[in-house]
Amino acid sequence: MIAESGTRRDRVLFPTLVGYRRAWLPSDVVAGISAGAVVVPQAMAYATIASLPVQVGLYTAIVPMLVYAALGGSRAMSVSTTSTIATLTASTLVTAGVVAGSDDALGSVMMLALLVGGLLLLARLLRLGGLVENISAATTLGVKIGVGGTVALGQVPKLLGETEDASGEGFIRSLLAIGRAVGSIDVPTLLLSTASIVVLVVLQRFAPRVPGALVVVVGGILLVGLVRIDTLGVELIAPVPSGLPVPGLPDPSHTIALVPGALAIAVMAFLESAAVARTLRRPDEPAVDADRELLATGAASVVGSFFVVLPAAGGFSQSAVNRGAGARTQLSGIVTVVLAVLVAAFLGPVLSLLPQASLAALVFVAVVSLIDVPTLISWARVSPSDFWIALAVAVFGLTAGLLPAVALGVVVTLVLVLRELNTPHLSTARRGSAVVVLPDQGLYTANVLGYGRAVLAVAAGEPEVTRVVLDLSRQPVMTVTVLEALRELERDLAATGVELHLAALPERAAQVAARVDWYRRLAAAGRVHASPDEAVPPVG
Repeated sequence: MIAESGTRRDRVLFPTLVGYRRAWLPSDVVAGISAGAVVVPQAMAYATIASLPVQVGLYTAIVPMLVYAALGGSRAMSVSTTSTIATLTASTLVTAGVVAGSDDALGSVMMLALLVGGLLLLARLLRLGGLVENISAATTLGVKIGVGGTVALGQVPKLLGETEDASGEGFIRSLLAIGRAVGSIDVPTLLLSTASIVVLVVLQRFAPRVPGALVVVVGGILLVGLVRIDTLGVELIAPVPSGLPVPGLPDPSHTIALVPGALAIAVMAFLESAAVARTLRRPDEPAVDADRELLATGAASVVGSFFVVLPAAGGFSQSAVNRGAGARTQLSGIVTVVLAVLVAAFLGPVLSLLPQASLAALVFVAVVSLIDVPTLISWARVSPSDFWIALAVAVFGLTAGLLPAVALGVVVTLVLVLRELNTPHLSTARRGSAVVVLPDQGLYTANVLGYGRAVLAVAAGEPEVTRVVLDLSRQPVMTVTVLEALRELERDLAATGVELHLAALPERAAQVAARVDWYRRLAAAGRVHASPDEAVPPVG
């Protein structure tokens, strides 16, 4: 990790371009084109998860990526959207009562992106980046397993020749949709789907630098254009209009119903983006600033919401391609934007030849990788609590829905964090007839009673102790609640014949404590000291 210069840290626009070197230009251009070969088809495929037109995915690879390039601190992260975000978007729209393919679907997804971006910007304003990052890895894994299982099953009908996609309606309805599709399998579609999945898997395994998504998309278009497989019953995507995204206004009619989903998406968007940024950061690059990432991802969704996009997040596969191809700065992201603009402006008629099964294969392979069973099994040995949290969130996501699963995971994480924070940890040292007690953290409303009980237990466990010296050197802030708890502790110790002495209280906290009568009486009795050594009575 290197220290950032003041210029880089304070620069708002294009921070990754500070000190740009001409020698980096070829690498950034190649990386941007390579990432674009993955981003463009993937973003189009992810739009279909939410039953949105593929051009919404294209626009998501333009506007949010450009905004992130201008504001983001990660040099290699490629920001459009992810399968997790697309699936949560689908679930949110269904839960809010938005009918897939209806006239208000686009307006509602615009409002959803605006809400997600607004929540992220609010979190930035409140400097909650570090708090959001405390959401456990177990929660994230559980949600991803739920997403993977739900979306993978939701794509199966399309892989078999049906147009139905139940990904946004949950795991159970996806199973029912498969049952209906099995009775009417279209053989040409099944052969195309199987071939596409095989190509993707083989290229991932043996030629990871080859953009498998682009190969499958181009292959599907060529089969339609040259062989006319669509005449055999292979369904094509809806016609893709040529042109760039046009500004519009979000539809506020479902705003209230969209808020719970927006909260879940905002949490997952930030977690995914922060994880990608940290994973891809080189040791010689500036550390990832959580608050800057909140600003950049939030602004990407807010600005994008006026151009019909999915909520924005950093995708690992496209970012890994970007980094692997040599990206040095976010100039590579701008190159990807230019590529997406060219595709949107000129290749609409060509993209209209794309089979639905090809996009379904892309989504299927992408989301199956989220079902990380080996990691889940390894956690059963390493950390059973994490295993059970991840499993519970995953099962809850598959049965009750993905949005409740995110909420469950966040609540469980916060409960565990609070439990850990509020579990007393004391360092003790016997000094003659006194015992010096040092809490490992500052006392506050939620933990002070627990620490009081722990101090009483220490005093009870020490034979012939007459004085407890409470070292408060780690108490930067004092509150009335803590002072009241200390007064009760002093009374309880006195009932057992033990005096309470306070030591090393920082000046700011001491100034607050001195306004309370009990503390002043304690000080007047000589039981408030500048250091623990001063509080310990002389031996002999």
